[in-house]
Amino acid sequence: MTWPVLTERSRFAGMQPTYSQEADTFRTKIQAFLRANLSEDWKGIGALDADSAQAFIADWRKILYENNLLAASWPKEYGGGGLSHLESVILAEEFQKAGVPTGGSNDAFSIQMVGNTIIRWGTDEQKAHFLPRIISGEDVWCQGYSEPNAGSDLANVGCKAELDGDEWQVNGQKIWTSAGHMANWIFVLTRTDPDAPKHRGITFLLVPMDQVGVEVRPIKMISGDSEFNEVFFTNAKTSKENVIGEVNGGWAVAMTLLGYERGESAATMPLAFKGEMERLLTLAKERGANQDPVIRDQLAATYSRAQIMGYLGMRTLTKFLSGEHPGADASIFKLYWSEYHRTVTELSLTVLGSDAMVIDGKFPSSAFGPDSPGAPNESGSWIGTFLGARAGTIYAGTSQVQRNIIGEMVLGLPKEPKSDKGPWKDVPK
Repeated sequence: MTWPVLTERSRFAGMQPTYSQEADTFRTKIQAFLRANLSEDWKGIGALDADSAQAFIADWRKILYENNLLAASWPKEYGGGGLSHLESVILAEEFQKAGVPTGGSNDAFSIQMVGNTIIRWGTDEQKAHFLPRIISGEDVWCQGYSEPNAGSDLANVGCKAELDGDEWQVNGQKIWTSAGHMANWIFVLTRTDPDAPKHRGITFLLVPMDQVGVEVRPIKMISGDSEFNEVFFTNAKTSKENVIGEVNGGWAVAMTLLGYERGESAATMPLAFKGEMERLLTLAKERGANQDPVIRDQLAATYSRAQIMGYLGMRTLTKFLSGEHPGADASIFKLYWSEYHRTVTELSLTVLGSDAMVIDGKFPSSAFGPDSPGAPNESGSWIGTFLGARAGTIYAGTSQVQRNIIGEMVLGLPKEPKSDKGPWKDVPK
C-alpha cells in the first residue's frame, strides 16, 4: 500500500492526491461502515445538544470497539485494529467528513498520546497491563505537562517525584489539564534530579488520580465552561514500575508523545477548517455580507489560507505515512492553523455584525478547534468558536515558542541564550 502521490496534472488542478486502488477499496469499506451505523438523517455530532452528544459518543465508542476500529493503528495483539498508517488516515478523513469522532471524550489522551507512547517506550509488562485497560475504557487518561512556571518552557517543570521504597511520591502542581475531571489516570512529567541540567532530570510517570493525594480543581474558561483544570499532588503515590522510559530520561519520551499529538491532526484538521470556511461563506451569502468589497477580500484571503493549510497537512502526512517521526517542522503546521483560526473567527463576527453581541443557539460542543460538523450556522456557534480560538495560539505550544522552534531548528537561525536556572531549582526538599 502506497502513500498518495501528486501527479503533474494534479499540481495544476488543485493538487489533489491520487490514492492506490487498495486505499480506495479500504475507503469504500469505511464508508459502508458509516452508512450501516448512522441514521439516514444523520447531520453530524454538532447538530446534537450537549447531553445527546455525550450519549452518542459513549455508544459510538462501543461500536468502534466491537468493530476493531478503536485504536485502529495499534497492533492487534494489544487490542487495536492493526491498520496501516494510510488506512488510519483514511479512516480519520471519512469520520471527519461524516461528523463522528474516532473515539471517546478522553481518547486523544488515552489512545493517541499515552497509548502510542507506551507502545513505543513501555516494557512488555506495561503494555500488557495498561493497553487493554485503555481500549476497554477502564482507564481514562489526561495530561500532566504544563505548570505555572513551565508552560512555554516545558523543561522547566518542577513537580517533584522521589522514590520511597517501592513507590514514587509526587508533590507539585499541573495546570491546563484538559478533561482532567473525567480521568482516573494522568501521565506526568516530574522532576527527579534537580541537580541535573533541566532537560536531563525529568521522568515520565503514570499516576492514578483516584487517591487522597490528588486534587483536581476546574478552571473557568472565557466561554463559561470548565473543560480544563489544575491538578495538585500532595504526597501522591504511584508504583516504581510506572516509569515510561528511563528514570531522568523522560524528556525524550515527552517529545515522542507530542509527536503523536500532532500526527493524525494533519489529516483531519484541514478538513475541519474547510468545513468551517464553507459555513462562513454560506453565512456571508445569507446576510449579503459578501457584497461588501472589504469583507469579500477578507473571505477570499481566508479561503486561500485554508487551501494552503491543506497543502501543509499533505506535507506533514507524507512524512507520517513514510514512518518518519514528526520533527521540529511540525511547528509550522501548528503555528499556521492556530493563527489562521483566530483570524477567520474574527471575520465571522464581522459578518454577524450586531448579531455578534447576542448569543443565539447553542455553543460549540468543544472549546478546541472549529465547531463540530452539523452545527447550526448561528451566532452561538460562531461566538463560542471565536472565544475558543483565542486559546489556540497558546495551548500545545504558544505561537511565540513555535516561531522560536522554526527559527532555530528548521531555519538554523542563532539560538536564544539558554539557562539551566529556573523555578525548578527551588523545588521544595
